[in-house]
Amino acid sequence: MSTTVLSHLGPATAPLVTAHRGDVEHHRENTLAAVRSAVGARADFVEVDVRVTRDGMVVLLHDSTLARLWEDPRDLSDVAWSDIAVLGRGEDRIPLLADALDLVAGSSSTLLIDMDAVEPAAPSVAVVRQHETAARSTGTTPARVAWCGCLEAVTAVRDLDPEAHVWLPWNRRELPTAELLERIRPAAVNSAYAVLSPALVEAVHAAGALMACWTVDSEDGMRWALALGADAVTTNRLSILRGVIAEGPAAWAAAPRPRHLASEELALAAAVADELAHWAIEYTRGAELGAIAAKANAADHVTDVDVAVEKYVREVIADRLPDHVVVGEELGGTPVAGVPCWYVDPVDGTANLANGVPWTAFSLALAIDHEPLVGVVADVWQGQVFAAVAGYGAELDGERLDLRQGRTTAGQTGDGSAGNSLAGKMVHTELQGHNAWPGMSAFIDALRDSFCTARIMGSGALSVAGPAAERGVGAVIERFSPIDHLASALILREAGGVLLDDDGNATAWPERGGILAAHPDYAAELYALWSSSRSTAKEPDHVV
Repeated sequence: MSTTVLSHLGPATAPLVTAHRGDVEHHRENTLAAVRSAVGARADFVEVDVRVTRDGMVVLLHDSTLARLWEDPRDLSDVAWSDIAVLGRGEDRIPLLADALDLVAGSSSTLLIDMDAVEPAAPSVAVVRQHETAARSTGTTPARVAWCGCLEAVTAVRDLDPEAHVWLPWNRRELPTAELLERIRPAAVNSAYAVLSPALVEAVHAAGALMACWTVDSEDGMRWALALGADAVTTNRLSILRGVIAEGPAAWAAAPRPRHLASEELALAAAVADELAHWAIEYTRGAELGAIAAKANAADHVTDVDVAVEKYVREVIADRLPDHVVVGEELGGTPVAGVPCWYVDPVDGTANLANGVPWTAFSLALAIDHEPLVGVVADVWQGQVFAAVAGYGAELDGERLDLRQGRTTAGQTGDGSAGNSLAGKMVHTELQGHNAWPGMSAFIDALRDSFCTARIMGSGALSVAGPAAERGVGAVIERFSPIDHLASALILREAGGVLLDDDGNATAWPERGGILAAHPDYAAELYALWSSSRSTAKEPDHVV
């Protein structure tokens, strides 16, 4: 295979742009339209994901199933190419890897083939070899190709082709060992950008490789990575990255650190949480429910998915952050004073999952004692991730969330209810198990009288996090649990929202009772309704 792919590149070159799944700012990911647009935008690398169909055809697709992008619940590995080829229209369809190679051939872009498992490695190498043989036979220029993905996959590529240009995946605090670098001989080391460090950049450059990082969508994150010495940055926002690169080193160095880099350990924790959230989305959407059992009662569900997700979370944290402890919804655990503790709800909304309702979340929070530090909430069925780090803000899929910069609409109803800030708005609440909480009926009646709509969706994590993205103006949870609600509470707080306990005190972690989560424009009126409703039917406090 070709040995000229990256020979023109090195640490001294200008920063390189990697288009994540093509130009997804303008086209559906992993389509020929997205690849063509990225090539037209002169992306240095066009990253695509590959999977193998039932009959052995290598196609571009990130997910293991066709559900998210193509509204087909089947696993791609169970579907023949002839059935996949008819999905979509024109270039807005799932293409073959061979077609993407032909499209990139002769351009200045390199096709970066990403594999999250080892299975596509050998078939993909075979397709690339066929493409290069065909190009030689016609006297044309073949596509430049590089390889990335999980360690098993890039190792397989290295074994199949000693001259292949592979990117070593890296998302750990420690530096790659000399033995690993010698085994893989990477053209680049591709790091989660949260674990970039001067030492890592120096070690990678000393090994003669490029320092690449993924996936950076915020401007400050891009500036920080470039200032640190990253040679290649993967992004979903090509136009933004181009602008940041044009600013130059002085602007990069002057930019504030991105929100998740308060410390090395906190950076790693944020990266691990983000990785687990995205993994949970893919796993939950594609996994079989398996056995559905009851816990406390017939309405209190647990599925094989709940248990499998929590087990995986525990395995990853034990491997990557061995000094931390985990407290989970399904497998329990006990926090230890002064020790970092993760609170995980693998499926928040299991009753929904068990009954075929696509409204569940994955919730994961890191805290020391009662101080939350990191939180992620994955909106599984929309494929989105809320994330926050204490003191560094909140994001939804890399876009900053800031309610303090939103417009105030209180009193602007136009329906004769001027002065009533909740009129026309939506507020979420949740049942206690399958029961209404004491005062819930009165609370919903009070919202009705304020011309405000109530919703009971079945996921406390999404209900509390929602107002951070202005999905409703508030949420009331009658019994707070760090497993269910801490990650969302941190996200809302970092987005500028208001969190109040039973007594109206600001807190992200009530010591007893419930929590109100609200947009700041509506918190006072919503708290008044909640407090009044609860006073009509108050049950004894519950200690968390």
